[in-house]
Amino acid sequence: MTQGPGTARATPDIPIEPKDCALVLVDQQAGLAFGVGSIDRQMLLNNVIALARTATVFGMPIVASTSATKVYSGPLMPAIQAAIPEVVAIDRRNMNMWEDDAARDAIVATGRRKLIFSGLLTEACVTFPVLSARAAGYEVHVVGDACGGLTPVSHDLAMRRMEAAGAKPTSWIQLLLELQRDWTRAETYEGARAIVEAHGGGYGIGLAYARDMINPA
Repeated sequence: MTQGPGTARATPDIPIEPKDCALVLVDQQAGLAFGVGSIDRQMLLNNVIALARTATVFGMPIVASTSATKVYSGPLMPAIQAAIPEVVAIDRRNMNMWEDDAARDAIVATGRRKLIFSGLLTEACVTFPVLSARAAGYEVHVVGDACGGLTPVSHDLAMRRMEAAGAKPTSWIQLLLELQRDWTRAETYEGARAIVEAHGGGYGIGLAYARDMINPA
């Protein structure tokens, strides 16, 4: 893609390392999940929990933000909060998390220059801070299957807009495998494997089968 005037410059697409990354969860709240039509809601919840657990296993800081908690959206979904009990969500009023001083400062304070975004809804509260973070010079990865839009078309269009701005689309399982990369990395092996077994569908079933049935002790 040719870069035009004012367009955020694309960053090299090289495998990421946990030490460089922070996870940003935007408005993973039940009131917003009610409106999601781009992905099965139970699958969405599964994917976000897997993503949050992945960040924990690989020692990545997590910044969570919520909006309209008292009037509509509710708190961070309980199952997600249970996966990251130490994370306190920052509540805000505006749609763009980056325009909230407390939320933006929390991201900056992580010291990480590669941000991994997941949130609701893709069309607004994910897209807007992603565009702002790109304009501020951050490398941004958007976990498409841990985001939800109102419709498949509007979600896809939002993902395409973010990608055009230089954000890198990914999935939670691709991210986990990219961070692990070598199954001999013993310090994260058990944690990563447990996440895949619990949340990875048929792939996880296969891993569990291989562990229990192939060359059993």
